[in-house]
Amino acid sequence: MANNWTRTAITVAAAASAVSLLGAVPAAAADVTRHCVLNAETGVQHCSTGTQRSLALAEADGDVVQGTFFDGPDYTGNSLTITGPELCKKDGWVNWQFDLGDDWKNKISSVQPWGNCWVWLYPEPNLGGDRDGPFKENTGNVGSFMNDRTQSIGFS
Repeated sequence: MANNWTRTAITVAAAASAVSLLGAVPAAAADVTRHCVLNAETGVQHCSTGTQRSLALAEADGDVVQGTFFDGPDYTGNSLTITGPELCKKDGWVNWQFDLGDDWKNKISSVQPWGNCWVWLYPEPNLGGDRDGPFKENTGNVGSFMNDRTQSIGFS
C-alpha cells in the first residue's frame, strides 16, 4: 500500500456534516451496519455500529476525508471512510492509492468522493487491472463493471 499524502488539509467536521445529509439508517439495519473510518497514512481504524456513524467520523478529527465507500447501493449498508492529511490535487495523476483489507475487498457498490478527490476503482491490489472512474461525484451505483470487484482505490 503506497501513500503519498501531500495536499492542503480540511477537517472531518465538514464531511461529517455532509454525511448527515444522507439521512438516517433504516431502523431494521441500525443494529447491524458498521461504519469505519480508516486513516490511510497511519492504518488506524475506528468503527461504530448502527446510527453511530458520526461518532466514527469524529474519531478522525483533523484528517481530510478522501472518500466514503458502501457495500450496498445508494449509500446503504456498511461504510468505510478513508482519510488523509490533505486535499487531492488536480494534476492529472493518482495522488494516493489504497489497497483494501480483506474485510472490504470485492464489496464496494456505491461511492462518495470527498476532499477534492476523484475516485478510481481497481479490481486488483496496487491499482492493478482495468480501472473504472473517475467517480467525481456521489455515485449510488458504481455499475456492473466494478460492483463488488474493487481491491484497490486511487484518489486523484
